[in-house]
This record gives sequence, structure tokens and C-alpha cells, in this order.
Amino acid sequence: MRRAVLLAVLMGAPLAAQDAMPPAPYAYRQLDDAAQEAEAQDLMETLRCLKCQSQSIADSDAPMAGDMRHQVRIRIAAGEDPAEVRGWLMDRYGDYVSYSPAMNVRTWPLFAVPGVLILIAAAVLFRRFRRAR
Repeated sequence: MRRAVLLAVLMGAPLAAQDAMPPAPYAYRQLDDAAQEAEAQDLMETLRCLKCQSQSIADSDAPMAGDMRHQVRIRIAAGEDPAEVRGWLMDRYGDYVSYSPAMNVRTWPLFAVPGVLILIAAAVLFRRFRRAR
């Protein structure tokens, strides 16, 4: 019984510690330069929170989204281009983080499958209407 309680405490401790961490400094604070903040905000609205159900990091209250907002803001403040920041986040978290992923070897099915499904549906409808005549 004691081992089970100890194991439960040890397994739950990292989860509790993660939520107890203070948010990153720029998670909820805007940049002083209004133009840089506008660039950061535009970028944050195009990036997906990895913990939420398809919310942007601009709208999410998840700690991970706060960390991502912080990274976006400090990189924009350091003079990086929003495209560079997007690329860095996609390299770090994968293509899923972007609402508009670039077409590459891993993402081509996202672009090809809808077209294939439309062609299959058109062929089925064409055959069905042709038989009806």
C-alpha cells in the first residue's frame, strides 16, 4: 500500500510542478514597440497551441501556449523576421504547430487527399447518373 501511494506521488509530482511554475515574462505582457507587438500578434494567431483543441497560441491559456507567446515576442523584439520565428517553431514542434503548413514530403497528403476524394466522388456520381439514363 505504501509503495502504491509513493509511486502515485512520484508520478504526479512533475505534473503538479509544471503548473506551479510562473508564466514566462512575455506570455501575458506585450512588447513596448507597437509595430513589433502587431507583428508578434499576427504571427501568434497563425500558430496552433499543441495542448488545446486547435486554439491559436494567442487565444490559449495553456502554459505551453504562454511559453510559445514568450518565444515569439522575444524573438520578434530581437529583430527576427516572423517567417524565421515560424520556421524555428515548426522545426522545434513540427508542422502541426502551423495552421498553414508548407508542402513537403511529410505534409503532401494533407494537400493531395482532398483532391483524390473529390475525384472519387465525381467518378461515383458520374457512373451512377450514367446508369440511371
